Amino acid sequence: MHDGKNGTGNDGPPATQDAPPGATFRAELRRAVTPRATILLCGVLLLEIAFVVSFIGAFHSPRPRDLAVAVVAPGQAQAGLIDELNALPGEPLAARAAESASEARAMVLDRRADAALLAGPGPDRLLVASAGGPAAVQSLQAVFEKTDGDVVVTDLRPPHPADGRGLSSFYLVLGVVIGGYLASAALSASYGARPAHPHLTVVRLLALAALSVVSGLAGVIVVDPVFHALPGHFGALWGVATLITFAAAAAGMAFQVLLGTPGIALSVLVFVVLGNPSAGGVYPSTLLPPFWSAIGQALPNGAGVTLVRNYAYFGGHGTSAAWWVLAAWAAGGVLVSCLASFRRPPGADLLP
Repeated sequence: MHDGKNGTGNDGPPATQDAPPGATFRAELRRAVTPRATILLCGVLLLEIAFVVSFIGAFHSPRPRDLAVAVVAPGQAQAGLIDELNALPGEPLAARAAESASEARAMVLDRRADAALLAGPGPDRLLVASAGGPAAVQSLQAVFEKTDGDVVVTDLRPPHPADGRGLSSFYLVLGVVIGGYLASAALSASYGARPAHPHLTVVRLLALAALSVVSGLAGVIVVDPVFHALPGHFGALWGVATLITFAAAAAGMAFQVLLGTPGIALSVLVFVVLGNPSAGGVYPSTLLPPFWSAIGQALPNGAGVTLVRNYAYFGGHGTSAAWWVLAAWAAGGVLVSCLASFRRPPGADLLP
């Protein structure tokens, strides 16, 4: 007579000692690590490898390439000197003529040139602006030490004393970009990565815009009144930092509306794996390998570093392309988010 008890005479589930060896562990493994979790773990591994490859690939062997140099020399010697500099092995320099020393100086300070060489009687003078990137200046000095041992270096615009090696611009941009795409990821916790209705997409974008204003303000307070690393341009840098934050946030939002949760991984790939090493913070684009040099100024990170650095040190010169890049990322993120939301059935991702 069956009394509802297991083979041991006790109430409870059947004994497990008769199960095949290892079956319990496999069952627990399937419960603990689902197929979806396995896919996510593989995605994390791929991002990790991409991170290592991107940063080491960009930074492992910096080499100058096409550093712009304005050349001033007397008479016919100017053309010959320009040809000589442009013929250096590896093409580290892109030399061109300047009419006078004052014009060459202006070219350095408005970022049309990385340096200016003033050749003439006595030692040659090399005019640089290390606030635009100390690594580039060091590379220029190394090149000219090999070709002209008597050159005298004059730094027209060094970094502020509290800016150390001139990296505060990069770190400010790094912080607000991370804040932007993490803000869009945080909003995905509200009923999923894809808003259930188009008007919710608009509400999220407005929330991200408000956060961007606060983020930009907080970042500039840190670099100006708190640490005095980039003083004297509070309003301009606040506007720039706000736009950088919103460009990253709107783009991250667009990735999520299009792809769902995998859009967060795409944000990490674009803004961290590719954007940070190519931004021109540690090494300018002229010292990076071709791939990172090509993509750097097309991403919010690189465009943001250019804007912050050039407004902090060079009166906003040489920033028109960077403005267009950031505006395109911000506007594109808004447009793609809205269009993708309107194409989805209302309430498609609404939780029961």
